[in-house]
Amino acid sequence: MITYYIKLVIFRILVLLFFPTVMCISPPCMCKLSSPFPIVHKYYQSGDLIIAAIIYQVLFLTNEITFQSFPFFDVLDQYLFITHNYQHTLALAFAVKEINENGLLPNVSLGFHIATDNHEEITTYHLAMEFLSTKSKFIPNYKCNDLTNTVAVIGGARINTCVNMAIILCNYKFPQITYGSAPLMNPETAIFVKSMFPDDSHQFKAILHLLLHFGWTWVGLVSMYDEDRDRFIQKRFSIFSERGICFDFIVCLPQMMYGNEAGELVENTDKIFRVIMESTVIAVILSAEITGIVPLRLMIYFFNYDDIPKERKAKVWIMTAQMEFTSILMQRQLPIDFLHGALSFAIQSNELTDFQQFMQTRNPNLEKEDGFVRDFWKDAFECSFSSDITDGNAERICTGEEKLETLPNSVFETTIGGHSYSIYNAVYAVAHALKALQSSKHKRGRKMDERRWRLFLQSPWQLHHFLQQVSFNNSAGEQVSFGLSGELETGFDIFNWVTFPNKSFLKVQLGKVDPTAPPDKFFTISEKEAVWPLRFNQTLPLSICNKMCPLGHSKIKLEGKLSCCYDCKLCPEGKIADRLDLEDCFPCPEDQYPNKDKDGCLPKSIVFLTYQETLGISLAVIAVSFSVISAVVLRIFIKYQDTPIVKANNRNLTYSLLISLLLSFLCTLLFIGQPDQVKCLLRQTAFGIIFSVALSCILGKTIIVVLAFMATKPGSKIRKWVGKKMATAIVLSCFLAQFNICIVWLAISPPFPDADMHSMAEEIVLQCNEGSSTMFYTVLSFLGFLTIASFTVAFLARNLPDSFNEAKFITFSMLVFCSVWVSFVPTYLSTKGKYMVAVEIFSILASATGLLGCIFSPKCYIIILRPDLNKKNQLIKK
Repeated sequence: MITYYIKLVIFRILVLLFFPTVMCISPPCMCKLSSPFPIVHKYYQSGDLIIAAIIYQVLFLTNEITFQSFPFFDVLDQYLFITHNYQHTLALAFAVKEINENGLLPNVSLGFHIATDNHEEITTYHLAMEFLSTKSKFIPNYKCNDLTNTVAVIGGARINTCVNMAIILCNYKFPQITYGSAPLMNPETAIFVKSMFPDDSHQFKAILHLLLHFGWTWVGLVSMYDEDRDRFIQKRFSIFSERGICFDFIVCLPQMMYGNEAGELVENTDKIFRVIMESTVIAVILSAEITGIVPLRLMIYFFNYDDIPKERKAKVWIMTAQMEFTSILMQRQLPIDFLHGALSFAIQSNELTDFQQFMQTRNPNLEKEDGFVRDFWKDAFECSFSSDITDGNAERICTGEEKLETLPNSVFETTIGGHSYSIYNAVYAVAHALKALQSSKHKRGRKMDERRWRLFLQSPWQLHHFLQQVSFNNSAGEQVSFGLSGELETGFDIFNWVTFPNKSFLKVQLGKVDPTAPPDKFFTISEKEAVWPLRFNQTLPLSICNKMCPLGHSKIKLEGKLSCCYDCKLCPEGKIADRLDLEDCFPCPEDQYPNKDKDGCLPKSIVFLTYQETLGISLAVIAVSFSVISAVVLRIFIKYQDTPIVKANNRNLTYSLLISLLLSFLCTLLFIGQPDQVKCLLRQTAFGIIFSVALSCILGKTIIVVLAFMATKPGSKIRKWVGKKMATAIVLSCFLAQFNICIVWLAISPPFPDADMHSMAEEIVLQCNEGSSTMFYTVLSFLGFLTIASFTVAFLARNLPDSFNEAKFITFSMLVFCSVWVSFVPTYLSTKGKYMVAVEIFSILASATGLLGCIFSPKCYIIILRPDLNKKNQLIKK
């Protein structure tokens, strides 16, 4: 474990890099206006027109500047060079070189003036004013000659640089182009500033798409400033939460502290670092500036506590496009394996022709005007120039012949980065705007003459209109233009980081973000090529609050927890969950049913009562058997039609009843087998009509018996009603009534073949849909009416004196009939599938058998076994 004091030194560097603060500075009156702090790092190339640039390349390690004493110049010797950012300088120089060589601005040469600022606002203010002053003479608001014709200023990559630059230059309405971070500015200031960074909302929308694509709902956010965190919570947090993304933490490290408060800084940073590393979050959004990786490397290396589980330390860092890989000399030996599998956004860019060749020609011995190259060379190649050696202890001498391509990309990248690409395009945007200005005509129709050109050099604000309208294709073939709000109209590339043991890395493009594409093409990514941190063994990391709900289970919210933290419950009956972590279970399609584990659907089997199964064939045999018995009984009654027992109970009604019972047994065969249109039309109608005939015959028999005994009284007028006509009228009227009901039923809404998908969980039941339920119940109601009427009349006539009186047998048969159909209702309603049909068949057979057995078995017994009782004297005896 490193000591507390080493930690303190490290954190001073760390926080200066990652968390700059507004330091107190001496009031302007204490400084001599003619000799402010000199800018020690500059790169100047003369030209007719000058493009100035503030590029953050040097980190100054100064103590706190207070009002107690004037800061000494020797603090300028305490700095660290950010080697990767030197590419930004080269990109600007390369763009100017190309423009001067390709003749984009005829008869005009471009030059540049590049300088670096530090974390103090006064440095940026000083540079902004110096760009507007005579070269080498810092006299604000005055130009002693026309040799320094600055037409635009490019600034970045830090937000503070862009904002502080605008505070000064917007007073002069001076054209500015920012790159890197996208600062927030008020509308009055923003009209003078163009940004080479796209609309930041597109980036956060793309991050949201990225999280949803990989199923990362439990994430963290590390921001650079409190303002960034607050702005994210106000403008972006609701968008993420609406899509089911939860943040375990949203933090930013504390600002710089001095003196006794430095210990508190270490303690607070340690706490926040523990919050990040001890969290179960895997995906961490890192919203920082260009040097954000520098402090991240320091934190991960120096706070690698053993008490934090290793699985918690493996994070997938999601870096915003404002960041790039940067480092300082002291980090050269630090590992970068924490970036393996990281994802980063970058402004869309393409490789520039000849740029690598341009970089490889750099030589610190030849570039005398380049105030950065010697410091870059010393840090990049870890050598010293002979002119700088005082004690003779230098281990390696810089020759100037070292090759940039030999450097690992953790020290310097020869592939152009997003910020360098933006600077390159910014220079070309200014050049194209100048060309458009040259070609523009005066309101009187004259092109720009020398007088107007000198006027423009005194008032560069005229360039704003042409900057806003600029649109061109750069040397890589990409279109460059600004939107209405002054931001670059482009998208983002998404990279996946692969690190190697030799401290080098590779960025592989996985996808892209195109704001101009249709919504379904806004975000595209190739997940198959992704590389993940080594701990995950090349499987997709799961950044979720708890384990995903397994198949067959759905989420259930936990009281007092974020929506991403939940429990799991088994799917209810009839529903499945065929994917992990489903919000809710869902039912299978109608023709399928859930399997045992409730994680998939199986096809339902099609069932109906068939002749091939035991139940169907048994019912069919019973129906045929009883129909044969009915035919035999009918044959017996016809054979013995002249016997007293047959003649005494109206032979025609007896024959009709037996025929209807025979048909009722046979009509049950319509209920067996696959339903079709004919069967469905005949099933219930045949049953209703046949049974109405049978019941009407029974009713006629009982009424005739009653009327016969009433007609025996002297002077009775009922005698004329006793006879065949009366019986025929009763049967015919009941038959016609039921027949008409069935005709209306078939005309209005007839039954039809149907498939019941729902009553049985695992089966599709083929059945007959009754069509009109009202008409179906009307048929049943009429049968019920005949049943009640027959039972009532038979019950009243049961004790009439007659040897062959059927009333007692009819009463008993109707009692059996009613019992069968009363028990049928609850049994039918509690049965499902094909067994409902079986219940109805059984009820028909049972009720018909009850009528056949109770009414005709006593008579058949007398006719066949006791013919001595089937004589007229038996009737007279009574």
